[in-house]
Amino acid sequence: MSNIAIIPARGGSKRIPKKNIKNFLGKPLIAYSIETAQKSKLFEKIVVSTDDEEIARVALDFGAEVLKRPKELADDFTGTAEVTAHALKEYTGFEFACTIYATAPFLQSIYLKDGLEELKQNKDAVMAFGVTTFDYPIWRSFRITEDNRCEMFWRENFPKRSQDLEEAYHDAGQFYWKRAGAKNDDISFGKNSIPIKIPRYLVQDIDTLEDWKRAEVMYKVLKDEHTI
Repeated sequence: MSNIAIIPARGGSKRIPKKNIKNFLGKPLIAYSIETAQKSKLFEKIVVSTDDEEIARVALDFGAEVLKRPKELADDFTGTAEVTAHALKEYTGFEFACTIYATAPFLQSIYLKDGLEELKQNKDAVMAFGVTTFDYPIWRSFRITEDNRCEMFWRENFPKRSQDLEEAYHDAGQFYWKRAGAKNDDISFGKNSIPIKIPRYLVQDIDTLEDWKRAEVMYKVLKDEHTI
């Protein structure tokens, strides 16, 4: 069986300029994803899809291959599924493809391995991806109204204890295994996808400078504790 890792990394980050190659505790952020893919020993190819020459140079320096992404797939509205599909047209013959985000320094190879193994064992599944729990019961959430008042989404849950409410999960934003060439007749968060549970302390979105600072603090602590 042959596997390919595809790391989307466009150059047009707005909220954190040059986010994908910004120095994160001594290395470009994207280097962590490349190195974790290498460490897993799961992939015959590790490819960075990018429209940016500087990102391409960094990717090559850390041992990845580079696929030049066309401009029409490098705007603010192009999804990772389209980027992955483009890469699989250029790199054919692979049975499984794993899209790995360039902004996932907490990703551990054990979860990549778990995802692939689950997908191999469950022939009726198309995808396997990392998930984690919400840190507060979403069933007790509320909106702030236009007149600055509170309004619960599910008012009937107000008297319930948090431990009596069902646990809810969300996308960890790290990796997405799929059967190369397989058609999915459902959404990614649907019946054809296998969730790979990741503890919350190994999950952190990095979309803003505040996220970045939090991620650095978290990573330092986990590194000091030899957790990662």
